[in-house]
Amino acid sequence: MEVDRLSDIINGLEQKSITKQAIYRNTREAFERMKMISMDVVEELTDRITRQNAEVIIEYKEISAHEFHIKFSGDLLVFVMHSNIITFPDDYEIMRNSYVEKDFKRRFFGHIMAYNFMADTIKYNRLDDTGYLIGRMLVNIENHFCIEGVKQMELSYDRISKNRITDKVLRILVESAIIASINNDLMGQPVSDIEKITYKHKLENLHLSRTSKVGFIMNHELTQ
Repeated sequence: MEVDRLSDIINGLEQKSITKQAIYRNTREAFERMKMISMDVVEELTDRITRQNAEVIIEYKEISAHEFHIKFSGDLLVFVMHSNIITFPDDYEIMRNSYVEKDFKRRFFGHIMAYNFMADTIKYNRLDDTGYLIGRMLVNIENHFCIEGVKQMELSYDRISKNRITDKVLRILVESAIIASINNDLMGQPVSDIEKITYKHKLENLHLSRTSKVGFIMNHELTQ
């Protein structure tokens, strides 16, 4: 019997395409809800902070359909939803999860990233400044999720078989990202690193002493 490879290709493409489109819709919906929740958090914080100190400003700014920012004090949180659907090598921890292994469609994920930058990085367009990944939210076809990220967030949402996306979860994620950013302090450079500069460096940097974030301890462990 002649093998109809074209039919196999078409069937495979259709199944994968339908799966990825469904995951994209789930991720986009979660991201839109995260935007609304972030606006609420910023509004509530602003109301409470201005009662005590009107000079402390916290702002929400939508950049695009796939990005929004929360700015507070000297920090900037950048939330990005990637348009691509991803998978991982078979030896990656989440791929060895029994829940994921039971269904091929569960091997694909949408992902939302949260990065911490210094606010001045954007203000002064300092292209060489470093941002730090705080967390990554992986979303699957069944609206289950897990979170990989910094230990400072202290979130226990790593069990993708049990975790479903809710507004409560999204709010906790946003609030925890803000707390982690606040606790990530700036570190100055040793004086020996800045005792001599070129004029080119002076022109390129509005601040001669370049600070950087301490950074985070990442937690890469996912459980069953």
